Amino acid sequence: MDEKKFQELIKKAEEMKKSGTVDLSTEEDLSVAVMNLISLEEHFYFSAEKTGKPEYFDLLKEVREVRKNLLGRMIPKHEGETWCVSKHLLATTMRLIEVGTKLHSDGKTKEAKETFDYGYKIYSLFWALRLKLITANGLKEIAAEDKPWSLNDIVDKLVDCCDE
Repeated sequence: MDEKKFQELIKKAEEMKKSGTVDLSTEEDLSVAVMNLISLEEHFYFSAEKTGKPEYFDLLKEVREVRKNLLGRMIPKHEGETWCVSKHLLATTMRLIEVGTKLHSDGKTKEAKETFDYGYKIYSLFWALRLKLITANGLKEIAAEDKPWSLNDIVDKLVDCCDE
């Protein structure tokens, strides 16, 4: 992505922030909540299977409904695979954070850093898709490009949970 295109994306996202179209601080918190809900769905599934207790599936269903509602606040109108891609980008981010944390706790700092970096790249793809800076089809193009500005730069500059 060249400098001009990157600046256009930054400008578009800044306009969204100013117009109140999207509250990035709140949505960043919401995206992390959705990640945790996806993780809870997975844990309830495995608990049900490992224990043979079907009540865990009931809990999974309840958590899934909340997750769908909250993800719907961020991805209200979707086309094609955008909804599902968004969910999987967030789920992947959460898992990479968890793996990175385990690696770091085990003293494997180089592997942890690499895993954390992958998680941040995937999270950046989610935000690029959420802000309609790219389309689901554009994810392939972005991944293949060798560019001076990355999607990480967009998240670094625009999505700041500490910016109330």
